[in-house]
Amino acid sequence: MELGKRQQLEIVRLTEIGAYVGEKERPEQAVLLPRRQVPEGAEIGDTVDVLLYKDSEDRMIATTAQSKIVRDQLAFLRVVQVTPIGAFLDWGLEKDLFLPFKEQNGKPKEGEECLVTLYVDKSERLCATMKIYDHLTAPAPYEKGDTVSGTVYELKALGAFVAVDDRYFGLIPSSEVYQNLRPGDRVTAQVTKKRADGKLDLRVRKKAYKQMDEDAQLLWIRLEEAGGVLPYGDKSDPEEIRKAFGLSKAAFKRAAGHLLREGKVQVLDQETRRLP
Repeated sequence: MELGKRQQLEIVRLTEIGAYVGEKERPEQAVLLPRRQVPEGAEIGDTVDVLLYKDSEDRMIATTAQSKIVRDQLAFLRVVQVTPIGAFLDWGLEKDLFLPFKEQNGKPKEGEECLVTLYVDKSERLCATMKIYDHLTAPAPYEKGDTVSGTVYELKALGAFVAVDDRYFGLIPSSEVYQNLRPGDRVTAQVTKKRADGKLDLRVRKKAYKQMDEDAQLLWIRLEEAGGVLPYGDKSDPEEIRKAFGLSKAAFKRAAGHLLREGKVQVLDQETRRLP
């Protein structure tokens, strides 16, 4: 009998408070299935499909209710409460699921959804973790040039780690991260490389010629909001441009050049001006 997994267990005893389910060879280890969840007409010897977890008093208990996640699965669960020691997630059962602080990537906020899996902690309790690397798989069924969807689950110096299809290994290298990504963000990306081990390198942004119109529109909106003058130009610092627009300097220059060719702007060393 395993915590956090659905299993077929036998009814070994019936009482006023419910049925005790377990393995016929070990009746002393039977677990309570509360009365309200015992199937109508159930008898000793019948089998029931249950999930085992611990209640608010840390007692092992069985439930026929369908949880939103089981062991060895990944799922998005909504944050219902954030505390100094961790967060609590809605997993479809009466007792919310605990996500310890040390198992978090980033800072989950109330109302957000987190991509998590289950594990059993040192106290033999079910908990959630956002550290899902060991639960992903390879090779992915994609090749260079394919478009994929996934969830950012961790940010490191190497870049943004993505669970492609919430199942396969993916990485947006730091050189390709041109926006403020957070764990839990869902992205659509292009496969730029499939490694020998089947893991994927990704790029969120489209090819330059496809992205340019969107970037030019962004630059124009920012110009309008700033009254027609932006303190960024051909010789501006790349990191300042990244922080201001979420664009690489090359993407910024392509966008500014697009507006320049349309006669909408003047681009100086440290400034871009809207033309009358």
